[in-house]
This record gives sequence, structure tokens and C-alpha cells, in this order.
Amino acid sequence: MKNTLQLLTPEGFQGYELIDTGGFEKLERFGKYTLRRPEPQAVWRKSLAEREWNRLADASFSQEGSHSGQWKHSPKMEEQWYLSYRYHEMKLRFRLGMTAFKHVGIFPEQASNWNYVYDALQGKKRAKVLNLFAYTGGASLAARAAGADVIHCDSIKNVISWANANMTASGLKDIRWLVEDAFKFVRREAKRGNLYQGVILDPPAYGHGPKGEKWKLEDMIDELTHAVAQILDPKQHFLVFNSYSLGFSPLILYNLAQTHFGAQALHDAECGELFLTERSGRKLPAGIFLRFQHST
Repeated sequence: MKNTLQLLTPEGFQGYELIDTGGFEKLERFGKYTLRRPEPQAVWRKSLAEREWNRLADASFSQEGSHSGQWKHSPKMEEQWYLSYRYHEMKLRFRLGMTAFKHVGIFPEQASNWNYVYDALQGKKRAKVLNLFAYTGGASLAARAAGADVIHCDSIKNVISWANANMTASGLKDIRWLVEDAFKFVRREAKRGNLYQGVILDPPAYGHGPKGEKWKLEDMIDELTHAVAQILDPKQHFLVFNSYSLGFSPLILYNLAQTHFGAQALHDAECGELFLTERSGRKLPAGIFLRFQHST
């Protein structure tokens, strides 16, 4: 691993801005709309006054249960809108919308990983890439934009439909969509002997498969990493491993990777935290990551 744990933040994401954080909330601009949402890691006080938050917010999310809630928004605000992202020749376009789980269809901190995926695939003809727990498909779009054959795997059907809409909006085609339990699929691919030149995974802390199977990250992450190691092409591959699980250290991902891939494969690995920077300069933690490339 490189000498120190890294802190990474997206650069040049012109359509997105983290305006302020604090009081367990965050205020963000996604294109033409500014949203106010809960943020459990914003334990400090806000930089801006409450009246300024109210003035700027086009929509606010109110938590009703442990996982869901509802939005209150301006009558003039559209239910769906679009946000663009560009890196070199990669041009992505995302459909955004307000969900009952406070998400809007994009995690902007992941732009750093989209860039990494796009760069890792340059010059690689017909590379096969598997995106697990793939949500609305930012990394899938980046891999397809670089020319890879992409399988996008997620257990939620309407999320797959959302990712498909993003593919069309981005002017791309031919991503293979798979509504499937990611862990079960990887184990089957290992048994079949199928290999990939790239794997991207961002498992949730808790979740459910398409048939209601329960998922708990701590219970499954070691077996999942072992299964992923079996499907990576030993001659040439990259891995992007991301997690947003409170209490998880980046070193957990590194230790898992060292256990299942070996120390030599991780010689040039990047490991650390993703973050977003607000106007005042404070940094909001946005998950942990490990990524590396290998070729012989």
C-alpha cells in the first residue's frame, strides 16, 4: 500500500456543490435544485444560519422511521431532473429524483471512483467488468464509456430501471442488467470459472436480496471478498471496493484484500476515505475505499 491512508474528493464536478453541513444535516446543490437531507456524521454546528438553509432549500427531507421519510418541496420543483458529469472524453448524465429513503439517485463522492474505473480501462480491449450492488450505475456507465463489456448487478428491480435510464441519457448502450443477489451471483460465476478484468463493489451495511434474503455486511464481507478474488482475471484486473458503513475503518478493507489477494497484489493499492468539501472548507466523510490494479 502507498505510504499513507488517502483522502479523496471529486474534483471538477460542476453540477454538484456541498453548501453547508451541521446539526446532523447537509445542504447540497444538485444541478438547479438545492436539497436539505439528514446526515448522521455532521455532528458539528452549521456554518450558515437556519434562515439561510430555509431560503436556499428547494426541498427538505423529514425522517419518519429508521430508514424512510418524506420530502417537502416547492410546488415549482420538478419530480425528476438531470445532472451531468464529465471527465476527459467521458460524458455521463444522471436522472435524479426524490425517494422515500432520502437518496436522489447519485452519490457524488463516487466520481473519484468513476474516474479511476475509466482510466483503468484505457487501452483494454473487450474487458469484462462486473459492478456489484450497483445502484443507479455511475461506475457501470464509466466502465461502458471506456469500452468495457459491463454486467450491472443489483437486487432491486426499480433501481435497475433507473440505471437503464441513466445509460440512455448518457448516450450509451448494451450494459447487461441483472436483478440478482450479488453474493450468490459471484459464487456461481466462480463455480463456472468465469473471469473479469474489473470488479466494482459497494455493499450496503444492511440489505435484502430480490427474494427478501437478509444482508448484514459484517457477516458476509469476508466470504464476499473471497468469492470476488476467485473471479478476477489473474493476468490483468482492477478492483474498486467501497463501503459506507459507520464504524468501518479503511484498514478493514485493506486487511480483507490482503487476506484474499495477497500482499504483493496490493503493493500499489490506494486505501482511505472519500469526502466532500463544503463552502467553509470543512470535510464531510463519505465512505471508505480500497482500489488497485494488477497486470503480469
